[in-house]
Amino acid sequence: MSSFIDKVLGRNRRSASLAKERLKLVLIHDRTDLSPGSLDLLKDELIAVISRYIDIDPQGVRIGMEHEGREQRLIADIPVRPASRRRR
Repeated sequence: MSSFIDKVLGRNRRSASLAKERLKLVLIHDRTDLSPGSLDLLKDELIAVISRYIDIDPQGVRIGMEHEGREQRLIADIPVRPASRRRR
C-alpha cells in the first residue's frame, strides 16, 4: 500500500537513497578534506595493491567512510574470489 502511495505522490525511494549517498560524500569531504575524486583514486590504488596478493572482484569493491561521534572510519568491502586449487 505504501508503494502505491509513494507512486501517487511522486516519491521515489531510489532518488532518496541517491541523494543520501551524495550528502554522505559531501559530509566526508567536509570532515576529512577528502574529495570524491580522491576517494575513487584511493579505491583504485587499494584494488591494485590487494590484487597483487589475492584474487579479488574489482567490480564489487565498495569504499566508504563511516562516522560515529567524532570518530571516522574508512570501510572497505572487498569481495575475495575463491582460490583455485592446484593439482599435484
